[in-house]
Amino acid sequence: MLQSLLLGMPGGSEWIIIILGVLVLFGGRKIPEFMRGIGKGIREFNDAKSNVKKEIEEGMNEKEK
Repeated sequence: MLQSLLLGMPGGSEWIIIILGVLVLFGGRKIPEFMRGIGKGIREFNDAKSNVKKEIEEGMNEKEK
C-alpha cells in the first residue's frame, strides 16, 4: 500500500513545475502572506491537538483517582 502511495507523489521536476505555477498564480508578493497563513493554520492545529491530548490525560488521571 505504501508503494502505491509513493508512486503518486510528484518527483523533482514535477515539484519545479508546481512551484512555478504557484509563482505565476499568486505572484512574488502574495507568497509570503500565503506561507504565513499556512504557518498560522499549522500552529493552531498543533495547539488544538495538544489541548485535546492534555484534556484526555487529565480525564484519565481523574478516573484513576
